[in-house]
Amino acid sequence: MDFTETPIGTEHIFEGRVIKVRRDTVRLPDGNTATRELVGHPGGVAVAAVTDSRKMLMVRQYRIAAKEMMLEVPAGKLEYGENPLECGVRELEEETGYKAEHVEHLGEYYATPGYCEEKINIYMATGLKKTEQNLDDGEFLTVEQIDIDELYNMVMNNEIDDMKTAVAILKVKAKLG
Repeated sequence: MDFTETPIGTEHIFEGRVIKVRRDTVRLPDGNTATRELVGHPGGVAVAAVTDSRKMLMVRQYRIAAKEMMLEVPAGKLEYGENPLECGVRELEEETGYKAEHVEHLGEYYATPGYCEEKINIYMATGLKKTEQNLDDGEFLTVEQIDIDELYNMVMNNEIDDMKTAVAILKVKAKLG
């Protein structure tokens, strides 16, 4: 059975620097209509940067939505139409001060598909070379190197509560053993 919902109308509610909010009217598979509140977002990238000693470069920063300090893989927001690989390479160096000789795409995942269009591309970066950190204005974070096995255990013990970071750690652990 086809459960596709067909948009038949859109009301634009808000357009900000990062997100757009709209209310869509949709035709349901049974012919009835319903409304869906949706967040438009250009997407993002996350980079699992792995050192030669099987440690991952992690950033610790305060996230206002979570109201806490969070341990995350380096990540950033795409601009509409921006190449995700180029964005990931740039974000890695800006946030951590490292460049990678090799970058491999590990997948693309919806952050919250029930109401948000954001998709996050996850990359694994290896062959890291130290350069210089170049944080954006208003960006405050620390960089830590943590063993992959320790990070894996943190995910399994619910100590990593950022979804993109958990997925990146699990993908790297599966790939590298």
